[in-house]
Amino acid sequence: MSKDYYSILGVDKNASQDEIKKAFRKKAHEYHPDKGGDEKKFNEINEAYQILGKAEKRAQYDQFGSAGFSNDPSQGFSGFQQAGGINFEDLGDMFGGFSDMFGFGGNSRRQESQTKRARDLELTINLSFNEAAFGVEREINYQRQSQCRVCNGQGGSDLKTCQTCNGQGRVTQVQRTILGNIQMQTSCPDCKGKGQKPSNTCSNCKGNGLTLEKMKFKVKIPAGIDDGESIRLAGKGEEVSSGQAGDLYLRVIVKPHEEFIRQGSDIKSEEYISFSQAALGDKINAKTIHGLVKLKIPEGTKSETLFRLKNKGLPRVNGRSFGDHYVLVKIKVPKGLNKKQKKALEDLNL
Repeated sequence: MSKDYYSILGVDKNASQDEIKKAFRKKAHEYHPDKGGDEKKFNEINEAYQILGKAEKRAQYDQFGSAGFSNDPSQGFSGFQQAGGINFEDLGDMFGGFSDMFGFGGNSRRQESQTKRARDLELTINLSFNEAAFGVEREINYQRQSQCRVCNGQGGSDLKTCQTCNGQGRVTQVQRTILGNIQMQTSCPDCKGKGQKPSNTCSNCKGNGLTLEKMKFKVKIPAGIDDGESIRLAGKGEEVSSGQAGDLYLRVIVKPHEEFIRQGSDIKSEEYISFSQAALGDKINAKTIHGLVKLKIPEGTKSETLFRLKNKGLPRVNGRSFGDHYVLVKIKVPKGLNKKQKKALEDLNL
């Protein structure tokens, strides 16, 4: 039965790659086992992203469904074959080493170390409307997996060649697949792909090369940032003992304003005027994030008229310009009029 990967990630079939990536990050954060989440659900989410997160695989899935990616012998590899041949690079992701076995992935320990990358992390920051509008500095506190600062991620001192892999960092294993028994290379489980093991185990990290580190620093939130947007802090995610650190993403949640409605860099608000102000014209003080601004009401203004206050909106992120502020003017209909006032309105014949 074909799996609905779009439904698993909670996105529409017409979602952009960026929307798919954001949906994956959100759900992965929610269901991650390290944070008490459902491991089965997490693996299902990861499986969906491995397909939809790559344009080529997504196109194959849209055409053939998840059956094209199944390791079920009854399904075969029809999806790949019809799409124009087996993609060994993709198979490497699914079976853990086809690309190395056929020489497409580069199987040296040095290449593996260079391409290994730690996990990204995501934190949520709550901002008021004005903080998002004008920017603010916030202190960030969190824990991450980091290289041991005592042994520099080596797990100890006096490094010796690993006897399991003879310093190669990889071992050959036989794996049963639908194509038969196949020899394939995987990372050495003894030295974790490093090719070396310490003779003296580090007491700080117990030989793992990794420890939990408390992170604390200040971040400047740029003016004009919008609800749901993220700030990427390169290298502030988790670390691995050898390889590239992940990134930290700060996802912004902006509290709605009581009077202003935000539309990108523009702001919309309402102002009420009296019947006489609408008929005769006037100048009123309109509220904006920049303070009170004089707004001219022309003679004969109708209710629901929209006025534009140029450059009185929000600053555009990474730009020098501002959005606009739009004021929707509404006429207050008088109530509880006495006879004299009613007679005056009738005489106007409006």
